[in-house]
Amino acid sequence: MPEQDPNHPEHAADAKDAIRPTDALDAVTEATRSLGGLSTELTARVPRLLEAMRSVGTGLELHSTLDRICETAAELAHARYAAIGVVDEEGEGLTDFVTYGVSDAVERGIGRRPEGHRGLLGALIDDPRPLRLADLTSDPRFAGFPPGHPSMRTFLGVPVRVQGEIFGNLYLSEKTDGGEFDDYDLHMVRVLAAEAGIAIGNARLYEAARQRERWIDGSVAVTTALLSGGDADDALSVVAEQARRLAGSAAGIVLLPAADGGLEIVAVSADDLPTSLGLIIPAHSPVVAKLLNGEAVFIDDSASDFRMITRLSDRFGPSMMLPLHSGGRVLGALATPRARGGRPFTENERTLATQFASQAALALMMAEAQRDRERLAVYEDRDRIARDLHDLVIQRLFTTGMMLESAQRGSDVPEVQTGVGRAVDELDVTIQEIRTAIFALQQEPAEAPSGLRTRVLREINMAAVPLGFKPSHRFLGPVDSLVGELTGKNLIAALREALSNAFRHADAARIDVVVDATATLPDGQDAVRLSVADDGVGIPAGGRRSGLRNLARRAESLGGASWFGPGIGEGGTGTTVVWQAPL
Repeated sequence: MPEQDPNHPEHAADAKDAIRPTDALDAVTEATRSLGGLSTELTARVPRLLEAMRSVGTGLELHSTLDRICETAAELAHARYAAIGVVDEEGEGLTDFVTYGVSDAVERGIGRRPEGHRGLLGALIDDPRPLRLADLTSDPRFAGFPPGHPSMRTFLGVPVRVQGEIFGNLYLSEKTDGGEFDDYDLHMVRVLAAEAGIAIGNARLYEAARQRERWIDGSVAVTTALLSGGDADDALSVVAEQARRLAGSAAGIVLLPAADGGLEIVAVSADDLPTSLGLIIPAHSPVVAKLLNGEAVFIDDSASDFRMITRLSDRFGPSMMLPLHSGGRVLGALATPRARGGRPFTENERTLATQFASQAALALMMAEAQRDRERLAVYEDRDRIARDLHDLVIQRLFTTGMMLESAQRGSDVPEVQTGVGRAVDELDVTIQEIRTAIFALQQEPAEAPSGLRTRVLREINMAAVPLGFKPSHRFLGPVDSLVGELTGKNLIAALREALSNAFRHADAARIDVVVDATATLPDGQDAVRLSVADDGVGIPAGGRRSGLRNLARRAESLGGASWFGPGIGEGGTGTTVVWQAPL
């Protein structure tokens, strides 16, 4: 039968009501009643039974509770091996298998743990009643042992119920004295299983509360990162990292809608997926269609599911893919795949992850609105600066030029006439440069050409407003024709990150930007190299490196690299950030 969810409103009572100790007491009473007529053996075993019941009731962590139950059951029944198989929510197989008496080396040799779909384990799931066998290998339901499995003959299996529902089965094998499990063993283990149900119920409630707390803390961390005003890519990386940690998955992946349809991977938290950044999952994928429609997708095995059409899916097993939607908008998607052979996600985990994705989407919308307000403020500042330059500065320069021309005509000294003439010419050039700056300030981003050179200049001009000065720039080679769209997109993001870091941390008075399309990588491959150098305070020891790590990830995803070194200040003060990628 399906496992009840203690987090569901119908089961959200306090611990006293949820565990229902009277049910377990009834089970204990029924088991002990069957001990009638066996008082001599019972008298000898009751102290050990009471001690065993006390032992399994200590502690609240679920997995350690299961370990303790296995060990206690083995000691109580004098069994060499013990195990608990946790039945899945559909009541069709096992989601966990905890053992006692089998060494780590033997477990590694056996390999994959049983799934409970066949054999004696499957029989106990289909018919959860006590089962005692003198030789399990002679039972018609026996399906054989996998290679490396210890030899076992005698067998005792007892169901474990939590709140009246089947939680799993307790298995014992191989009496240490070489005999068979008897009625005393069966009755004692049944009593212990009833007590174990109470302990497991407590542990599950505690684990559910801790799990909810962790997901709430993760949501707070994501909201803080997204609204901190930092780099958007860095904030999305926090979403991926938190989702991976909370879901216990092999990777956390954030995807946003791509320009040509589909979903693009924009942030990854994983040990071995650096090259997946920028990968686009096409719009014709069945998974993408559901996600963009606001529907969650749960996969039992990514490697074999026909809906998973990318090369990344081959290395993963169970996966949750959740839409980031809020206010009727789908902003993107969040994926948390586990490794192949990993434990499936429970219903409670799916619910918590869905709530986390909704909170992350809301934070994304708030961050987007905040960035829109900041951009609007920048545009308003640019408009004001443009008006001031046009209405005040140019008029004053023009008036100054007319005054100088009048003075030039009134002077009879050739040297004065020549000097004033040069000054007037310089004023004319300055007026033209200011008019060019006014045009750039008034230009909408969509109006600018899409060449890399123009995009670099746009970033430099936009950075000039908060910096209070315009960084110098230099281009080497035909950057527009040599640098591809994907590399160019990442180069612009790297430039924006470097200029942002300089503004926020460097306290610099000078910044030099160089884009070199004639560079080469150490292996001789043609490359484009971006250098952003300043004369600021440099990078403090022990300071945050999230921005630099983000630059490195972008470069590595393209087969390049990123690093930093001394700056252009006196004595090498400041910082030079270098980012390069193959053409």
